[in-house]
Amino acid sequence: MTEPNPSVPNWRKATASQGSQGCVELAKVHGVVGIRDSKDPDGPKLFIDRNAWRALADRVGRGELDIA
Repeated sequence: MTEPNPSVPNWRKATASQGSQGCVELAKVHGVVGIRDSKDPDGPKLFIDRNAWRALADRVGRGELDIA
């Protein structure tokens, strides 16, 4: 078995995106969270620190942000 390359993100579909049209993928990358659209994996990506990701996910989960 080969070891994973830490410089290559291991993208996975976000739990909340399972079965939906708006598929968000996440990856842990050197202490930050990478976010991308699964339909456009070569497109733009957003990288934020883990605390910011937790705060964003909490606010979305509470319905505080208009994400439509």
